Amino acid sequence: MSKAGNAGANVSQDAGAPSVSMVEQRNNAVAGRVDGASGGLARFGRRSKSASSTLRPPLTAVACHVPGLAANAMGWEILSFEAHGERVELSVPRLTPEQLADVADRVAASSQDVIATLPVMDVVDAIDRAVARLLDVDNPDRQLLERLLPIITGFDREMVRSGLNAALKSFRRPQLLRFLVEDFGDPGLLDDFRPRVKGGWTKAYGPRLLGHVWAGNVPALPLWSMVAGLLVKGGNIGKVSSDEPLFAGVFARVLAEVEPGLADALAVLWWPGSDTAMAQALCGKVDVLMVYGGNPALAAWQQHVPPGVRFLPHGHKISAGLVAVSALDARQSQTTARLAALDMVRWDQQGCYSPQVFYVERGAQVTPRAFAHLVAGELAAQHYRFGRRALSLEETASMAAWRQRLDFQAMQDDRVSIIGPADAPWSLAFLDLPQPPPPSALNRSACVVAVDRLDDVAALLAHHRAHLQTVGVAASPERLFQLAPQLAAAGATRICGLGSMATPEVGWHHDGRFSLLDLVRMVDIEASAETLAEAHASYRD
Repeated sequence: MSKAGNAGANVSQDAGAPSVSMVEQRNNAVAGRVDGASGGLARFGRRSKSASSTLRPPLTAVACHVPGLAANAMGWEILSFEAHGERVELSVPRLTPEQLADVADRVAASSQDVIATLPVMDVVDAIDRAVARLLDVDNPDRQLLERLLPIITGFDREMVRSGLNAALKSFRRPQLLRFLVEDFGDPGLLDDFRPRVKGGWTKAYGPRLLGHVWAGNVPALPLWSMVAGLLVKGGNIGKVSSDEPLFAGVFARVLAEVEPGLADALAVLWWPGSDTAMAQALCGKVDVLMVYGGNPALAAWQQHVPPGVRFLPHGHKISAGLVAVSALDARQSQTTARLAALDMVRWDQQGCYSPQVFYVERGAQVTPRAFAHLVAGELAAQHYRFGRRALSLEETASMAAWRQRLDFQAMQDDRVSIIGPADAPWSLAFLDLPQPPPPSALNRSACVVAVDRLDDVAALLAHHRAHLQTVGVAASPERLFQLAPQLAAAGATRICGLGSMATPEVGWHHDGRFSLLDLVRMVDIEASAETLAEAHASYRD
């Protein structure tokens, strides 16, 4: 790729830094202006929506956040994205392994010297102020995200706007306090040694350096682990995905603006996934490594993790929806169908929590087949509010193969049917025979499976025990608590209401783990040490 010689950056503005400031680039992107010619720069993007000749001049901005390095000390590359008839060119710094090591040392030192000395409530306050800025529709950073993320990701603009609001609202001060209490009970454990019920004292220490490797399937995904790392008062260094490299750097910069003391507590970097030297350099510096991605990516990263480094992987998952008889009467069924459709539409099923199959109980006023048609109608209606992003060639082929497989089954078995036209921006199949979750093509495709009793579903889901995550349930309170132990035994780690599958609560136990406790090291002062210390006190008898 070519170098971007005069791009601004989220870096310290030392002498020799580029004359085009980040604020100017940000305002140019919001206003739709171009800050300079970029001809000859390499194109690197997730997908190309249309011929470049039909597009307006590109919007430009700078991604990532690199504390301690001047812009002219780093190499630069351009990541280019096209969607909705527009193009974005993001300048991203390209560090060497040696530079990454220097940045990691700087962040780790900040962790020890600055953030570790702050009361955890001061960290909460800083995060809350940064999030408040990004929730303000008049804030230039928020406008930048709303302007560019739809082009970078291909998602519908209204989906990006509402999705950002949903994600950011989860990290205001009240939610952050609940997050801390969920894992620690007493957040003061992060500030000082606290007394234990059985005697002695305990303090929680965050990692000196927490590494993040983020997937790019859902915008704002990095916020979850970045906030977790900050709350435990650790230094954070993360690698953004080529699919969505913008959000994490914007958040890091806004946090540094509202609380300059935290400017060096975060570093947001990019490099190609094939650069094993950079991966090894990162793994050689961190105390904890959290990786989001597909199973091959997790396996590749695990190979780089040295002994003693805590590895926290979050990989491919399967999620499902359950609809009980009580949610299928004439009054409730339409609302239930709308909730199921919303879970499919949000982020086009790109999240691990998105449903790929719905199990619907027989015996209600509205039959499972009729419910499938209601969901199809809701999917068609939701398309007018949240249009589906344009699919890549691979995604288009996967969707076609999914439909062809089910079409072939339908020709052999009248219990299988495809609902809706082949060119619809959604795909739904009805299966009038119980079976484990069928493969899904995602991108608003799912199967509706009829079952005699929801109690039979856990055994079907257990076929995917290792990958089962979220189950969205529409049922009465009695049925919910009857089904919950069965679903947990089948491998589910999150049970939520239908319609809320794609919006997990802050503090949720992601893949059944603690979001904060998994990051810290607990240090105990045992009662025996305190007792012996009394024998050496100046006031001893």
